[in-house]
Amino acid sequence: MNSPHFSGVLTAMVTPFRQRRIDWDSLLTLTEWQIDCGVQGLVPVGTTGESPTLSHEEHMQVVEAVLDKVSGRLPVVAGTGSNSTREAVRLTQRAHQLGADAVLQVTPYYNKPSQEGLFQHFSAVAEETDKPIVLYSIPSRCVIEIAIDTLVRLRNKYPHVNVIKEAGGSCDRVMEIRAALGDDMTILSGDDSLTLPFMALGGKGVISVASNLYPREVVAMVSATLREDFATAANLNRVFHPLFINLFVEPNPVPVKWAMKEAGLIASDDVRRPLCSMLYENQALIRSTVQSLNRKLTS
Repeated sequence: MNSPHFSGVLTAMVTPFRQRRIDWDSLLTLTEWQIDCGVQGLVPVGTTGESPTLSHEEHMQVVEAVLDKVSGRLPVVAGTGSNSTREAVRLTQRAHQLGADAVLQVTPYYNKPSQEGLFQHFSAVAEETDKPIVLYSIPSRCVIEIAIDTLVRLRNKYPHVNVIKEAGGSCDRVMEIRAALGDDMTILSGDDSLTLPFMALGGKGVISVASNLYPREVVAMVSATLREDFATAANLNRVFHPLFINLFVEPNPVPVKWAMKEAGLIASDDVRRPLCSMLYENQALIRSTVQSLNRKLTS
């Protein structure tokens, strides 16, 4: 699969739990519903899927379950990143064997490697698969970002390192990537609230948290942007902007899981420690945000 296929809305899937165990029924129901709602791809076991607290066995079981349910109907980008190069390589090898369409590689967290260390880390992964690799730069969680020069080095050496999930919060950064790599690097927003401006500057879509809850509507906004119907896209963005912001009132995926449970999309809002249940006052905020949004959508 080439990078032009990675456009539109790819949902950064939550991993449903019940009593801290994976709720397989909810996961498979959610997968089918996302497909029915028209998303362009699914991303299981990224950080929204609580990958740091899944065992290695659980991690790959989730990937396999989603792949089996999807059965080739749309791309599945398996989260296989780690702050351990050896672990990232092993998870990537397994996802490749299972038939994932691509892998998502987060910048190693806590270790704080140099740019040369990042290059060697991502190179080790790239040499274990010929599937597209989606790099994930999120300095708010990982402290460092992937420098533009490092992106260029990786893209020049490995043609399948051809997508970046950009979550640095900077439109300037999008412009810098575009200036350095043009269409050779597909840019996907890693922040729902910045999807529209990033796409206006050349991005091709979003790896979305909000589409766990409102897939059809996020698809409508992104599709309008892709066809350059900016009036429609801007109106939808205005309507959804409070949700895009408030879904991060507590660490992701705590708020979106709570909202999904309230909407009947998953059976429980359980998260694994060190995450914990959402504070009552923030539950009220999310509830009022969703209620206001639903009124606007039906008016």
